[in-house]
Amino acid sequence: MSEAPFPVTPAPERRPRLGYAMAVAAAVLWAVNGSVSKVVLTHGYSSGQLALARSGGAAVGLALGLAVLAPRALRVRPRELPSLALFGVAGLALVQWFYFLSIHRLDIGVALLIQYLAPLLVALFARFVLHEPVRRRIWAALCLALAGLALIVDVAHGVTLNGAGVAAALAGAFAYALYVLLAEQAVGGRDTVSLLAYGFGFAAAFWCLVAPAWSFPAGRLGDPVSLLGRLDGVHWPVWTLFAWIVVAGTIVPFVLLVGALRHLPATRVAIAAMAEPVAAALVAWAWLGERLGPAQLAGAAIVLAAILLAQTAR
Repeated sequence: MSEAPFPVTPAPERRPRLGYAMAVAAAVLWAVNGSVSKVVLTHGYSSGQLALARSGGAAVGLALGLAVLAPRALRVRPRELPSLALFGVAGLALVQWFYFLSIHRLDIGVALLIQYLAPLLVALFARFVLHEPVRRRIWAALCLALAGLALIVDVAHGVTLNGAGVAAALAGAFAYALYVLLAEQAVGGRDTVSLLAYGFGFAAAFWCLVAPAWSFPAGRLGDPVSLLGRLDGVHWPVWTLFAWIVVAGTIVPFVLLVGALRHLPATRVAIAAMAEPVAAALVAWAWLGERLGPAQLAGAAIVLAAILLAQTAR
């Protein structure tokens, strides 16, 4: 039997309710981060520059935390590096890049609707590639969640779609599904924080090749910028927005989501994370002044019902 790609650690006790709480909390933080990121992109930073700052900042923050609190967790064997690199580049780096590309060209709700085809891809992979049983309630929950997302975006009244944005969002769906599947495999053998520290490290290395660090406009980080929408009159330095993106929009939610995979299968974690578009619609309404009518509220209720339905499937 071949060795696992990550060093084996004892399996923790599985606590499904905790797993759902962690996944939903991650989704809410990502929802807020979408609006923060859109403000940064609107003020002249590119998708590559934003992804580089996010990955590099997260890698440094996680590594420093481990160096102080659990330095032994940073140990890595040479044979682990290919798997960690795959997780960092194919999962973390590409998910961020395609997401930023899509929200730069599409409304956040539309981009998320397309990207959240990922849970369906995860379920299809589990059923037809891994030949794992996927209960009917999971399929029903997926269909309900996608229908709810469609109501949130209000596709019945038509939306203006940018071709490049749609392509980026579809690519993001595949990258997100791959990220969840790779993370599910990895958490069985390495602690969550060190896994993400190395993953973001490889993602940052990837971005240094795509968007070299010396091209990053660091001199503009102190410039005050408008928060747009209902907060148009409020101005914050750019560095505060990047600080949010790195800490509350990256480190905390990724630790929560990967940690949730210790308690739930990938399919259920992906469904729970579909709370993100619901929260994103609420944030966009409260912050950016986007419309939130009866259809959007009904869609939010349907998505939440789908998450609860998935939880009832044993």
